[in-house]
Amino acid sequence: MGPHLMRRPPKYVQAFLDRHGKPRYYLRRPGHKPVPLPSMPWSPSFMAIYEAAMKDGPRVEIGASRIKPGTVAAAVTSYFGSWAFRNLAAETQRTRKNILERFREQHGDKRIALLQPDHVRTMVAAKARTPQAAHNLLKTVRALMQHCIGVGMRTNDPTHGIRGPKVKTDGYRTWTEADIETFEARHAVGSRARLALALLLYTAQRRSDVIRMGRQHLRNGALSVRQQKTGRSLEIPIHPALQAILDATPSDHLTFLTTQAGKPFSPAGFTNWFRDRCNEAGLPRGTSAHGLRKAACRRLAEAGCGANLIAAVSGHRSLREVQRYTEAADQARMARSAIETITRTSSVKPRGAV
Repeated sequence: MGPHLMRRPPKYVQAFLDRHGKPRYYLRRPGHKPVPLPSMPWSPSFMAIYEAAMKDGPRVEIGASRIKPGTVAAAVTSYFGSWAFRNLAAETQRTRKNILERFREQHGDKRIALLQPDHVRTMVAAKARTPQAAHNLLKTVRALMQHCIGVGMRTNDPTHGIRGPKVKTDGYRTWTEADIETFEARHAVGSRARLALALLLYTAQRRSDVIRMGRQHLRNGALSVRQQKTGRSLEIPIHPALQAILDATPSDHLTFLTTQAGKPFSPAGFTNWFRDRCNEAGLPRGTSAHGLRKAACRRLAEAGCGANLIAAVSGHRSLREVQRYTEAADQARMARSAIETITRTSSVKPRGAV
């Protein structure tokens, strides 16, 4: 045997002898189509085809060959393999996948072309008690329908013109200064909980970005962040209070925040862990990690920063949400100024005054 055949084949390569006794090699990766390879492992021609096949390519959903064309199951499988889905943020992918897996489980054998607006209205109405879930369902099915139109599985969008229920909420509860003081009183500097609070509060970033931060992101007195949701790159100067807490919380790990076992947090795992720390501090129900991002924006607005300056720190692509903080801060400042003005100029005494 030659030197090429004496070596162990590369990863995922399987070998066998065909009926003529000739060696055959295939690259068999889970979820991908088998790729035939030349019969000389590690040779230049073999490695050229192997390396090209190992590059990211369209993933094949396991069991896809057994799915009937034109069904809901086929549409969902096709969407999961599309660039539109794969380019979504990881959290958005997770949310949509959960919704569509349930949709596929309930209606997988039905023809996707037969989905009508009344069917969509019924599905959305079933979640009327949870308006945000209804909106997520409608948005996800709409994305699926757009994909189906693009690949020729449908000619129209049955979600067109359908609106979800009104969401009467201000979203995540914004932390007050009293909340922050209460949390700090319960969790001392040097604890993981205090470090988590400081990273959220002094960077104004989402949990998915905070849990990936580490000392390798510190450059020239700033944190270099590439937001997972938006892909936007930010340079955030380190606040002195955050620097003091980082100095007091040494870590040998790649991320500042880790689980008890020293592993990086998952977004959901961090949310649950931080909620427990809030409970330990006796904070109100609904106090969350995301509420600290809003508190950071509130602080910036109260310090006189405009929407553009706040967005430069938080990374918001739309100024509409950031504008809420500046408007609230401006209203409070103007109201104080108005009362101070009338107090200085008013000569009218209240009734009953001596």
